[in-house]
Parts: sequence; structure tokens; C-alpha cells
Amino acid sequence: MASKNNTPYHISYNAPVTLTFSLLAALVLLIDMYILDMHLIPALFIAPSRQGTLCAFNWKSGLDYLKLFTHVLGHADWEHLLANLSFILLLGPLLESKYGSRMLLLMIIITAFVTGVINACFLPTPLMGASGIACMMILLASLASLSQHEIPLTFLLVVVLYFGRELIAARTEGTISTAAHIAGGICGSVFGFSVPAKKASRRRTAARRPAAGTAGTAADGALHSDKTTDQKLS
Repeated sequence: MASKNNTPYHISYNAPVTLTFSLLAALVLLIDMYILDMHLIPALFIAPSRQGTLCAFNWKSGLDYLKLFTHVLGHADWEHLLANLSFILLLGPLLESKYGSRMLLLMIIITAFVTGVINACFLPTPLMGASGIACMMILLASLASLSQHEIPLTFLLVVVLYFGRELIAARTEGTISTAAHIAGGICGSVFGFSVPAKKASRRRTAARRPAAGTAGTAADGALHSDKTTDQKLS
């Protein structure tokens, strides 16, 4: 009988939300650049700007409400897309495993809506790109070891470095939306402190505790006896 260890590896769709999001973003850019001659993304995947500007949010347009969510799938070019996907594909599967696919999808939707609304209410240029989602994942991942009585020092360092860099960048004119980055980071921090890990993860953690507790008791006994262009890009 063949050993189970000899079973060949196979490719699995291991993180459905992360992979589907990434593939959709790539498909949107592919169609926009090579099929619809740069007309798809401006029509459907750019969040409007504040009132009084050229691309102001139209309160009577249902399409503009949709764009508050879909703008995270639009990108200016392949470099812009790959810069965001490098973080999303790295951190997304880990977060999806910890919180579950449905919860991660909800986090992405909320973050997209928050960054879109902020842009439509306060910023003078349209917004597109998934860096708000990437920033959400960065801050959320830094809270992976959060416990009831401890805040990870790594999270505090990420906050200082991350927000410090964004505040400095906000003083310079450019095509990068620091507002979307900061809003995404805040969303990730809120999720990290308020959203529990999925039950399966908690059960695995609980299953490890008896052995750890037994080892700790034995150790205690031994002692007693002897961790922008036309739009802002996000």
C-alpha cells in the first residue's frame, strides 16, 4: 500500500476571497487596457470626488454609489496593480485562515466603502486602487498575536512607522491617496481589536493549551523544588 506521504502535491484554491479579489482586479485592468481602450475603469471603477469638483459625487446616480465599493478593483496600470497585490496575496490567505472567508470579505467591503465615502466627501480628485485594502491587511496582520491582556509591540511599531510615513507623505502633492491609506489602516486596527478569530482557529488553540498547561505546571513544580494624475491612486 502506498504511503500517504507519497501523495503528489496539487494546486488548491486555498484563499477564495483573496484569490477572487486579485483575479477580478487583474481582469478589470486587462479588459480596460486591451479590449475597451481605457474606458471600463473610468466608467465603473473610480470613486467620485467631493462636491464642487470636476468628478463630483452625484447623489442622484446609483452608479456613483456602486463606485464607492468598486473603486478598489480599478488600477492605473500593471505596476500599480502588482504593488497592491504583493501585499494582498501575502497577507490575505493568512487573515482568511484566521477570520474566515466571509469575515474577510466583509472587512474588504467595509474598507472599500469607508475609503470611497471619505473621498466623495472630502477629497478633490477621484480615487482608484486597492491600497486601502492592502493597508487594512497590514495593520490587521500586525495584531495577529493580540491577546486579552497584551497589545503586540510590533503593532505599536507598525502604527508609528505607518502613520508617520503617511502624515509626511500627505504634505507633498502627488498621485497617491494618503487618506485612503490612513483610512484603510484605521479599519484594519478596528477589525483587529473587535473581530474574534473564527471558531475553528479557537478550537485549534484550545487543543494546544492542555499540553502547554501541563508543561507549565511541571516547570512551576521544578522551580518550587529547586511576544496625482487625474485621480488619486490607492
